Amino acid sequence: MTAALAMRNEDEAMRERHHAGASRSRERRCIVTGDLRDEAQLIRFVVGPDGDAVPDIAAKLPGRGMWITADSAILERAIAKNNFSKAAKTNVKAAADLVARVERLIVRRMLDDLGLARRSGALVAGFDNVVRALESSRPPVLLVEASDGAADGRRKLRNLAAGRGLKPALIESLTVGEMSVALGRENVIHAALNSGQLVQRLIFEAGRLDGFRHAAKEQAGSTPATEGFE
Repeated sequence: MTAALAMRNEDEAMRERHHAGASRSRERRCIVTGDLRDEAQLIRFVVGPDGDAVPDIAAKLPGRGMWITADSAILERAIAKNNFSKAAKTNVKAAADLVARVERLIVRRMLDDLGLARRSGALVAGFDNVVRALESSRPPVLLVEASDGAADGRRKLRNLAAGRGLKPALIESLTVGEMSVALGRENVIHAALNSGQLVQRLIFEAGRLDGFRHAAKEQAGSTPATEGFE
């Protein structure tokens, strides 16, 4: 087997593991920092037909992958330092809006999954509905709270969950507007989901989105998406 074929086979296998979920993924090296990280903390890029750096959020596109830590500052450094060209050993163009584009693509995937969860009946939305879900015999394993929603409501739900000994995962990286679009109703601040593949996918993508919205989360003092309530 040639070195090129071995490299291509390895890359295909990594994409399959990525698509199967974060729990089965492996580490890849960030082309900017040189750090080894789990795929759940990285974004894959490929070189497009026109020589552009193309974000491969789902890790499905053909071609040799270039992995960058899911962090806006690191991606901006990759653009400024021409890391794509260095990694690909050829001239690669990085669009000026690449950071914003990656963020939009991650958000789009999350909104699509929220919409799918609503249509399948795996999601409830609204403060009162989430309260009832937390008090039920089958409480949710994931809460999705709008980052710009009132802090009082989020605190009440956290206290209710803690009081019942529950530790659901928490996502607070989407806005009211984004959640409302995904769920087809106005002013959605609170949502809850039962266990399932959609939960794992949302947690996976939220972990990457945090790297693009970490400044806002730090100001709000939010809990990381992968952690439960204490």
